[in-house]
Amino acid sequence: INHFVTDTDAEVQAVKDFVAGQGAEAVLSRHWELGSEGSADLATKVAELADADTADFAPIYPDDMSLANKIQTIAKKIYRADGAVMDPKILAQLKLWEEQGYGNLPVCMAKTQYSFSTDPTQRGAPTGFTVPVREVRLSAGAGFIVAVCGEIMTMPGLPRVPSAESIHLNDAGQIEGLF
Repeated sequence: INHFVTDTDAEVQAVKDFVAGQGAEAVLSRHWELGSEGSADLATKVAELADADTADFAPIYPDDMSLANKIQTIAKKIYRADGAVMDPKILAQLKLWEEQGYGNLPVCMAKTQYSFSTDPTQRGAPTGFTVPVREVRLSAGAGFIVAVCGEIMTMPGLPRVPSAESIHLNDAGQIEGLF
């Protein structure tokens, strides 16, 4: 549970009860407030689950699948869309990257967080839609392809003087300038 200061104990308990009713466990994380200390319980739980070796993880597509088919697979299997729509220019770009040796990279979809569709007003998990891919980006150093879908801004604009310029370590080795 990504806890915020405005969350009440009753709300947290309601989430825990609901998740327990689904056969799982919700773990409270207060990392925004307490840093690593606030996420220690969550980290411990994740480590326990990983070490238990009980997961049945399987990728949704093989590495050697074409990039366009990887995008289609994500759209259909994850978002439950009828498919992804890509114009010939995007398909040509993906094909070129495959020819250049980047075809085995995974795909990251950049779209609204409010809906499985690319329409933020269609909340939740609608059906009967397609995912329009308007741009693709190669992140060769990081090792993935980004499919930019719908009207989404992937990097917000910065002010003339970004906050990062005032963040530094003082003489005692403590961070100063964070909000």
